[in-house]
Amino acid sequence: MSLEPWDEVRTALHVARAGTVSGAASALGVHHATVIRHIDALEDRINVKLFQRHAKGYTPTEAGSALFKAARETEQRFEQLAAQLQALQEGISGAVVITTIPELSALLLPCIVTLRTLHPALVPCLRTEERVLRLEYAEAHVAIRAGAQPQEPDNVVQPLGALPIALFASPAYLADHGTPGTDAALRDHVFVAADGASERAPVERWLHQQGHAIAFRSNDHATRIGAIRAGMGLGFLARGSDAKGLVEVMSPRTDWRSELWLVTHVDLHRSPKVQACTMLLRTHFKAILTA
Repeated sequence: MSLEPWDEVRTALHVARAGTVSGAASALGVHHATVIRHIDALEDRINVKLFQRHAKGYTPTEAGSALFKAARETEQRFEQLAAQLQALQEGISGAVVITTIPELSALLLPCIVTLRTLHPALVPCLRTEERVLRLEYAEAHVAIRAGAQPQEPDNVVQPLGALPIALFASPAYLADHGTPGTDAALRDHVFVAADGASERAPVERWLHQQGHAIAFRSNDHATRIGAIRAGMGLGFLARGSDAKGLVEVMSPRTDWRSELWLVTHVDLHRSPKVQACTMLLRTHFKAILTA
């Protein structure tokens, strides 16, 4: 016995509700011949009579009543599922996962606060990892990448601008070692540097090319900031990062800056919640990168 064709079951359910073929046809918006064809096909398929036909209409048999009870429950579940899918497609709600490198988390948080204020049904999640999360595997909805332009297929890539990077130190370090005013003076100082994937950043390449002494390395951004605050050496931070208590020793330079890219997957790029998120991110970064 097979009940696969839901259209036939739904038609029979409407006949049971209306009591007539014409009533069911009107409710479904189809021709009465379609209703009769569905009923006959369903009864033939399951080899069970679902209705008693009489002059005033159709009355469910005992078997029909049992089927229609289950059909009503199924119909309600379909309606609930359709509403959920519609909300996901049209509503700006549910989880939205943004991924970026740890260095950008402080810059992103004000934007995420605004996103949550504008769309309280959204639940933002910020995943900061050195590993590149795969949008095609649904590991994130939106990515902000730094460095070379991303080349993954099926992604929509938009430039956000160049992130200015400056050189910082703690007051204690400068009191002990002096404040360098020139590139030549930097050779008398030591640096806090990245370890691992962050070594590919422009400032890390610059440090290597210049041959500057490294006093401390870490693969963790927060640890590097802590080391700079502890006076272990000079260190690079993005303008707008958590540099409270630190002194900007040298202003941003072209060869220190990092290009930023807004990345979404083509399948989700036009979804309302991703559009709401990316529109706000573009506005946010335009403001902070041109300030």
